[in-house]
Amino acid sequence: MVKLSVVVPFFNVQTYAPDTLTSLRANAREDFEFLLVDDCSSDGTPEILERAVRDVPGAVLLRHERNEGLATARNTGLDAARGEYVTFLDGDDWLAHGYYGRLVAAMDELGCDFLRTDHVSVSGRNRAVRRVPVPRRGEVFDPREAILPAHRTTSVDYPYAWAGIYHRRLMERGLLHFPHGLRTAEDRPWIWKLHREAESFAAIGELGVFYRRGVSTSLTQIGDVRQLDFIRAFDQVIEETAKDPAADLLLPKAVRTYCALISHHIGGIGRFEPEVADLLKAMSAGALRRMPQGVLDEALTAMGGDRAAMLRKLRKQRPAPPPAAPDPTPASVSVSVSASGPASASASASASGQASAPVSGASVQGSPEVAA
Repeated sequence: MVKLSVVVPFFNVQTYAPDTLTSLRANAREDFEFLLVDDCSSDGTPEILERAVRDVPGAVLLRHERNEGLATARNTGLDAARGEYVTFLDGDDWLAHGYYGRLVAAMDELGCDFLRTDHVSVSGRNRAVRRVPVPRRGEVFDPREAILPAHRTTSVDYPYAWAGIYHRRLMERGLLHFPHGLRTAEDRPWIWKLHREAESFAAIGELGVFYRRGVSTSLTQIGDVRQLDFIRAFDQVIEETAKDPAADLLLPKAVRTYCALISHHIGGIGRFEPEVADLLKAMSAGALRRMPQGVLDEALTAMGGDRAAMLRKLRKQRPAPPPAAPDPTPASVSVSVSASGPASASASASASGQASAPVSGASVQGSPEVAA
């Protein structure tokens, strides 16, 4: 029986993939599987992953015939996962030796739906510990309790999928898949849904994931149109939260965080291409008009200062229409399994919908750490 499935998307990360794969090998166990998803890389990444299938115990290589984005890549890995527990890693990050064994042991002990962990943020030679914003460590409680208060950084503002471990029952309930086709901020609607609908979670101080920031190929460093997917991502957060029985309590947090993200991107508008910068302003104006206006007015009053003034001014500008959903056409996925893993085989499959979606790249990192 597979105890842990690790989903690892890769896209054009030939410089960093060897470190990632070495750290996976240092975490291998007979009951672990590593689902390596190549999102149609065009550099040396595919050859590196082909060697990994031979060298890393439990490695399974899945390939996309076209680039799909990080969210869809993770879904492809989830569809192939057989483990009792599931976790994620990005193809340019790495792990401490034996980290996954310790994570599994903590999950076995606590018995909750999901477990969140701290991580180490890496910028060049600098290291910084980033803590889950949950003060009660090693204690199981209701995830909904960790969404509020609206004016403080909470667990939904720490969206990193790889900073934790998740029980398979969440996947069976449809809570682990990501919105198809999102190129950035894919973790925002995901973490909100997890906290609204899962039944139990805990946070621990285990350090073991090293998150590489400032990678030149990351979307956080590239000012093109793919960055604007944060709007589609948080539109989904607002739409789904508005349907929650406790919407009156939760929407102020969602709206305030959305405003903080818009402010963050507008504040860095100089990094965008001119056409994208204009589109960012127009799409942000549309997003502000789609929010519940009474909740938005209260959020802007609470924020105050220059940010609130900028957002009020932006709301008056000519809006762009809501962003279109991506092409739902399934992509072909090829699969090969490590001979040193639980089985040796090769097959081909077609991703279809959420139950079997295409794969995406890991150099497209998650959304920035922004709270209201």
